[in-house]
Amino acid sequence: MSTTSPTPAILHLSLVTSGELSDADGRKLGRIEDLVVRLGEGDYPPISGAVAKVAGRLVFVPAEQISEIEHGRVTLGKARLDLQPFERRHGELLLREDLLDRQLINVEGARLVRANEIEIARIEGWWRVVGIDIHPRSLLRRFLPRAVAPGTVGVGDFLDWASVEPFTGHIPTIQLRVPHPKLARLHPAELADLVEAAPHGQGEEIIAAVQHDTELEADVFEELADDHQLEFAEDRDDGEVADLIARMETDDAADLIAPFDDDRGSRILELLPHIQQRRLRALLGYEPLTAGGLMSPEFVAVYTQATQQEAFDRVRRAVSPSDALAWVFVINTHQRYRGAVSLPDLVRAEPDTLITDLISHSRSVTADADLDEIVRAMTDYDLTIVPVLDDARPIGIITVDDVLELIAPPPGRGFNIFGGS
Repeated sequence: MSTTSPTPAILHLSLVTSGELSDADGRKLGRIEDLVVRLGEGDYPPISGAVAKVAGRLVFVPAEQISEIEHGRVTLGKARLDLQPFERRHGELLLREDLLDRQLINVEGARLVRANEIEIARIEGWWRVVGIDIHPRSLLRRFLPRAVAPGTVGVGDFLDWASVEPFTGHIPTIQLRVPHPKLARLHPAELADLVEAAPHGQGEEIIAAVQHDTELEADVFEELADDHQLEFAEDRDDGEVADLIARMETDDAADLIAPFDDDRGSRILELLPHIQQRRLRALLGYEPLTAGGLMSPEFVAVYTQATQQEAFDRVRRAVSPSDALAWVFVINTHQRYRGAVSLPDLVRAEPDTLITDLISHSRSVTADADLDEIVRAMTDYDLTIVPVLDDARPIGIITVDDVLELIAPPPGRGFNIFGGS
């Protein structure tokens, strides 16, 4: 017959740290001020000790000397208590001082939450941090203890610590760039939402946590609103900004460099590869809300004489973003635009089919077209991409995402960061 392990009892940090420190015989030695953990030790970091006030001084009580942790009391074993003044060691985090009442990242929900309470339980032979409570009831329990009884807390009543990432930039013994491995689960757009919702210092910490993955960092910057892009890039030196821009899509890179003054913008451009310089200078020459200012110069075009096989090979070799490959554009030998072929039609065609036989439409906009004209072109023909022409030659494309970013508020912006899970 199988048996299941009982649910561990949940301890509230606020009710532990308000309690007393006692010896094995029950004599009061002092008052518990905080509990200490070290991050990075598994999904549920163990309590490595307590900070207690004894005879008017703060002292450290190592975990090996603790026999019991409960609401209102931490009990020592038989070991003697070292009365040397408490000093933080590298990597140590104080639960009450550093985490309680502060914002953390709920990775599963991809949003910021407030730790109104920190929950502890005995797991695998020792007390560990198991979650945070973000509900108002935990505040009532802390500030109105007589009106609200501690009650029974189930494991589903709080956020699992395994889905939480704390901010650590404010902690003196932990470096700013502490690893945040759980953030790797998030999409760049979700990371950008977190950066925009957080205060500047915490936003920097999120960006710093993904800087080891340079492509992901660039993807996050592409998802940031223009003012936030500038906020987190302007303090970097020219070389760092150029390195970031070099990894971004050309249209997003142009959005990032445009707010810099002319002198600095020119210095940054000079640090880029020649081809990217030329593309960016071309985009920066257009008004921002015209087709030329919104377009990306990265697309696939083939000549009218091409076969399906030749066009398909061109798509496979392309380094353009995936959404730019949804349509292949057809040009004549004078590079004049002749029409567009959808990727599904291209895939379904026989290898020797001429690309001109697969053209679905020839809709386009000129580089000086305004947003209304771009939207009409897309909606009339149900297009996800529309080519931008200059003197009948394709010079770029506008995707539906480029338009939606202008006419619809991005999801998640300005959400209530202290709401429920």
